[in-house]
Amino acid sequence: MNLSNELASKSDNILITFVVTEEWLSFIGSERKAGKIRFRCIPNVVPSELVRASDMIGFLEAVWTKMEAPFEQLLDELELPPTLIIADTHLFWAVSVGNRRNIPVASFWPMSTTMFSVFHHFHLFQEKGHFPVDLLDNENEQVEYIPGVSSTRLLDLPGFNGGIYPLILKQILGCVSWAGKGNYLLLPSIYALESQTIDALKAELSLSIYTVGPSIPYLDLSPGDKGDCLQWLDRQPSNSVLYVSMGSFLSVSNVQMEEITAGLQDSGVRFLLVAREGSWKLKHGYGGEGLVVPWCDQLRVLCHPSIGGFWSHCGWNSVKEGIFAGTPFLTFPLFADQNLNSKLIVEDWKIGWRIKKHQFTTRGEISSLVTKLMDLESDDEVKQMRARAKELRKECLQSIERHGSSESNINSFIHSILQFNDH
Repeated sequence: MNLSNELASKSDNILITFVVTEEWLSFIGSERKAGKIRFRCIPNVVPSELVRASDMIGFLEAVWTKMEAPFEQLLDELELPPTLIIADTHLFWAVSVGNRRNIPVASFWPMSTTMFSVFHHFHLFQEKGHFPVDLLDNENEQVEYIPGVSSTRLLDLPGFNGGIYPLILKQILGCVSWAGKGNYLLLPSIYALESQTIDALKAELSLSIYTVGPSIPYLDLSPGDKGDCLQWLDRQPSNSVLYVSMGSFLSVSNVQMEEITAGLQDSGVRFLLVAREGSWKLKHGYGGEGLVVPWCDQLRVLCHPSIGGFWSHCGWNSVKEGIFAGTPFLTFPLFADQNLNSKLIVEDWKIGWRIKKHQFTTRGEISSLVTKLMDLESDDEVKQMRARAKELRKECLQSIERHGSSESNINSFIHSILQFNDH
């Protein structure tokens, strides 16, 4: 949706039909969008968003096998014939639909370019004897043969860290392969973040590749109604609050959450914690130092001047929002691409530390790292990390300005699709 809003804002010649399930239309149908974007829906052929976490394999199987037919039927019902399909890379069948109907297809990869490259080159793991492999003795072994990707531990790679179920890994690799059969690959990154990886993919793949990131809701950052969360932040000193979020989907065990909250409390640092389930249990005992909420407008919070650090599960959208806000990270990856994103933050960009270095993290470890990160008069390492985070923010902002890398890429993509249709 963020990309659609950007496309609609840059051309009067584009009408975007945003296709969702009936359930998702009920969730987002009333949200603000550009006037040239309209919603259309297909039946609820996939499990409800409210329960999908309980059976991810069943959910993905439905996405891969049950959405194509109703989507293709919807195409026949549109009053204007579609001239381009933009689809999440995991919806591999969209490429097939486009090819059958002679409609160009842009595959939108929702994670980091580094993650795409790892999947695209997954055959190299087998050739080098790294897949399958027993991590018990090899988790810290380094992989240095993925084009454009810096040296990475096996443990941080998808397929090795337990974050990709073996039953779906093959299917995801197939989705990445199908992306190459389309016309465009859209990457929600900015060139400055992953330049070597992007260049390596452009040298290998024949389709047009555009970095169109950050693809986050920065267009909606104008001053608006402030809820309790932002009002509380207004009362805190500059750079004094650690924002803590484990993401909108998965969570940690109750025991680990107890250690996290105890570590935060022991640190004496001001914090804003997003805890969806059972958050009422955590609201007592923090005095004025902490605030616990079930949800917040994350980008608006991160850009607030009182935020001085971001404890993140390292989902790609959260990573980009943290970079856009210029905040240093404490990384706590849980699943799939998050280990690799954590590695990018800590080792490649040097704007954060790992707080989760093993399966269980104690309150003492948490308190120590939180205290060190949020001490504005701390050692040179922290100061350098904060300075680097500000540099990446500047590069992110430059990418979306006039003649910036992302702005230029989006304009080039629009020019290409309009030219394509003129023919």
